[in-house]
Amino acid sequence: METGTTQQKIALAFINDKSPILDLTHNELVASGVEVLFRSENIEDGLSQLSTLKELPEVCVIDLDFYDKIVLAQLQELRTKYPAINLIAHSDIDTEKAVKPLLEIGFAGYLFIGSDTNDFKKAIEGVSNGGKYFSVGVADIAQEYFGNK
Repeated sequence: METGTTQQKIALAFINDKSPILDLTHNELVASGVEVLFRSENIEDGLSQLSTLKELPEVCVIDLDFYDKIVLAQLQELRTKYPAINLIAHSDIDTEKAVKPLLEIGFAGYLFIGSDTNDFKKAIEGVSNGGKYFSVGVADIAQEYFGNK
């Protein structure tokens, strides 16, 4: 992804369970010049693909069932094996019950379904530069979480 005057390319990966909405966003990001290293439909496949890469993505956008305890355990494994990858959740769930476990795992961003390509670009650039990015609906949850740390 070209950013500002630095012309920095940010490598990206997607792990999502057949989301037509995220498919459209992916296509728009690719068309705008974002480098997508891989896409997978589940974390196991994502871990497999990551293990074969010479260079890891800086950011991984994940859209899965964040209420599923198995998914959460797999996300923790992903975070443990690849701590340098910045994780961004993409979901339509804005409850503390869904968001807080992701923050505890180490997600740096959370985008609501319906976020446009510009929102994705801002989030990707922000987290790749060490920042955080949260859609309005979960910003209060994140602020409270990080304020208590």
